[in-house]
Amino acid sequence: MAKRWAWVAVGVFVAGAWAACTDDDSGQAPASSVTTPQPTVSTSASPSPGSTTKKPWYDDYDPAHFAADVRRYAKQAGVNPQLLMAILYNESYKPHDPKFERQWAEVDSDPAFGIANMHKPAFDQTKRGRPFAKRRWEELPDDPALAIQAAAWHLHDLAKRLPANRAELYTKDELLALGYNAGGGNMRIFARGRKAGPQAQSYLDRLHSNWAKSADALKN
Repeated sequence: MAKRWAWVAVGVFVAGAWAACTDDDSGQAPASSVTTPQPTVSTSASPSPGSTTKKPWYDDYDPAHFAADVRRYAKQAGVNPQLLMAILYNESYKPHDPKFERQWAEVDSDPAFGIANMHKPAFDQTKRGRPFAKRRWEELPDDPALAIQAAAWHLHDLAKRLPANRAELYTKDELLALGYNAGGGNMRIFARGRKAGPQAQSYLDRLHSNWAKSADALKN
């Protein structure tokens, strides 16, 4: 669940926090009006001859790298894999270095974790009775597959909350995306015909711009 505007509002603060974080190799910075630094890559200072140093998954992050997980968990949850992939692209506006996400949580009263930017109440509710019921929200920054699995089942649960009779203003996938961003209650209001506000509409616009790219990513 994106908190894009919160990142923008505290852009100056985060720029300073970034400078402090990079001293201990914890680097990431949220999207803001200032240039976003890239995550610091931890590599071996002196690799042994013939060895290769594998960069962490969050360096040069692209949701397309997780196409197999998106297809797998979307199928399990009965949701559109293109929708799930597009949401991952929507939520890729901020860096996802696990160290930075945890540091950000120390200054954010309602942080979101993992590549799908999920809040703790949503994760704890979604995991009930699911194969990942014993997993913890705090594990999301380190486990992209878990984040994708939880997002898929959250979309499944949102679909269950859609009213049977809906206005024709938005498609089912658009409503689920709006629900992912703005919450299930607002999703139901939009389903009855009310137009989304500026922030929710911005999320939907980005979903549309990421739609074709998401289809291509799933071909990998």
